[in-house]
Amino acid sequence: MKTSIIIISLFIVSFSLTFGQSAVTDSITVKRVFGGYQFIQGEKRLTMHQLVNAMETNELALQQIKSAQSSHNLATIVGAVGGFMVGWPIGAALGGGEPNWTMAGIGAGLIVVSIPITQSTNKKTIQAIETYNSGLQTSSFWDNKELKLAISEGGVGFILRF
Repeated sequence: MKTSIIIISLFIVSFSLTFGQSAVTDSITVKRVFGGYQFIQGEKRLTMHQLVNAMETNELALQQIKSAQSSHNLATIVGAVGGFMVGWPIGAALGGGEPNWTMAGIGAGLIVVSIPITQSTNKKTIQAIETYNSGLQTSSFWDNKELKLAISEGGVGFILRF
């Protein structure tokens, strides 16, 4: 009776250790979607600010993502100003006023300028994510080990393979 309780206890403990979490789930994946990319860690979609926070443990990846964040901010500002400069004359024309098409043309130019900046941001972000993911190490003792319950001539026991 005492032996069977010990075996069952060891069996339960071994399974609880085998299914422990490791740092591999902390990797960030890149998903291409219409109009850009989504960055996902586990089940959570990350913003640029959250990416910077997630990469604080890897110095090289942090430098790369901060460069991408600067480009992202510039592209957002240039694109928003361009969108405003295009939208204002269109709104004036729809409202019956006199539209300033020169301003709309300049706005369209700013939108066009923001496109390569956004592409540069995406490349820098993907590079930072690759650097971050390559620097991850598993933290679980059991990742490259195999534990089995086996029956042999001597009885029932566990086999641990490295």
